[in-house]
Amino acid sequence: MASNQSQRVEVYDTTLRDGTQAEGLALSVEDKLRVARQLDRLGLTYLEGGWPGSNPRDREFFAALPTLGLKRIQVAAFGSTHHPSRTPQDDANLAELLAAGTEIITLVGKSSLRHVQSQLQIAPERNLAMAADSVAYLRQKGRRVFFDAEHFFDGFKEDPEYTCAVLAAAAQAGAEALVLCDTNGGSLPELVALATARVKEAHPGLTIGIHTHNDAELAVANTLAAVSAGARQVQGTLGGFGERCGNANLCSLIPNLQLKLGYQCLEPARLQLLSETARLVHELANLPPHRFAPYVGKSAFSHKGGLHISAVEKDPALYEHVNPEAVGNVRRFLVSDLSGRAAILNKAKEWGLDLGADDPEVKAILANLKARENEGYQYEGAEASFELLMNRAMGRHQRYFELVGFRVMNFKDAEGELPRAEATVRVRVGGLEEHTAAMGHGPVNALDRAIRKALVRFFPRLNEVRLVDYKVRVLSGADGTGARVRVLIESSDGVSSWGTVGVSFDVLEASYQALGDSIRYKLFKDQQV
Repeated sequence: MASNQSQRVEVYDTTLRDGTQAEGLALSVEDKLRVARQLDRLGLTYLEGGWPGSNPRDREFFAALPTLGLKRIQVAAFGSTHHPSRTPQDDANLAELLAAGTEIITLVGKSSLRHVQSQLQIAPERNLAMAADSVAYLRQKGRRVFFDAEHFFDGFKEDPEYTCAVLAAAAQAGAEALVLCDTNGGSLPELVALATARVKEAHPGLTIGIHTHNDAELAVANTLAAVSAGARQVQGTLGGFGERCGNANLCSLIPNLQLKLGYQCLEPARLQLLSETARLVHELANLPPHRFAPYVGKSAFSHKGGLHISAVEKDPALYEHVNPEAVGNVRRFLVSDLSGRAAILNKAKEWGLDLGADDPEVKAILANLKARENEGYQYEGAEASFELLMNRAMGRHQRYFELVGFRVMNFKDAEGELPRAEATVRVRVGGLEEHTAAMGHGPVNALDRAIRKALVRFFPRLNEVRLVDYKVRVLSGADGTGARVRVLIESSDGVSSWGTVGVSFDVLEASYQALGDSIRYKLFKDQQV
């Protein structure tokens, strides 16, 4: 390991902005808030919340941000330099950035002469003035400004003098960080290191950042090259999500910097949250985690060959380049029952459950977990369901209610009319039975309403619960309409949020499992309080 322990590298996450430009990825406001909370737990330096001038969802995110109570991470709003035909004072984009209320604003500006002339079709001097005036205006408003030099490396190859002049204009106007962007993702490490070193030499008092894309499969390598040349802010996304081929993957970048090169990125204890964080982001994005991802993938520390297993049991370093626990992952022997035990014990400790490694309950939980995972259950993003599972194994489970049965009907009156749904539910609480029905926007909504209507008589505080997110994933497309589906829901009572999961060949049954766990967890949580 290199001796860089005294040198800190700031980690700037842009999953909520650049990451959402990935094809097939969409995050709701609630998703974004949940990711922000998790990244705060992880202990990253900065979080780019979005572009408030581009869509209502990002505006809602920034409006809700003060309610999160973030303790570690600093949030930045992202936007561009002012429009060529306007002044900073008259620019709607800059006004939106100020209205977002963040202390930090990340401002993107063109640094490639080719882009200035071909895309913006303005004089090179006008672009320099736009960068300087925009930064100066935001600084006058009391904001810290990071300047993203878009297409920096392509511009550096074509006309390094102009590209560096853009950086100088932003720096002289008060930008505290100059971020060099490989926007097209096609640069090579040698050029990245050369250009970064030149910028660092020209601006020794400023933070130099690096923002790379992965179009040549070099985003992480290019970022490491920039750090070796003096960059001290690295930008990327969880899982490498981003436009086209994605951005630099923080799940690989952070451990490479910290465990391999010795830079300070995260507290060691928080680095152990990395795998959990990666899985949560994939689950909220409704995309399957990449099981073969370095460091955080399910298979990253899995051993199947007999010789490998024998060697790892003697000395894990023989077939593992780092300790999986350092990044919150687990070692898995695919032919044994050892995987998952440590995760169960960690969760038990987190939830105040008294479990030891040799307790029979651990073996029962592990066996149940393996069986359910084989059926398609996944508990990343559904920790409430997993906590209930552990409580059942330990005899701490209370049967708050019993489902007698439910029936759901969909009906459509005529062409052009929207279909309607009605759910009928029978539940038993103690010796009392409740039989009720409810209408809804679709069968799942009708079932949700009917269950709550039936139970609120016995448990009035269920009126506090609302469903804030609902996702369905088909687990095996090859099975067509007979495939199992996994339903993940997030619920909230206004004080806290929790995730639950259900799996079945029937989407209504899977939905009921997740809804039932959500209600049981609320009742359990209230009982604990």
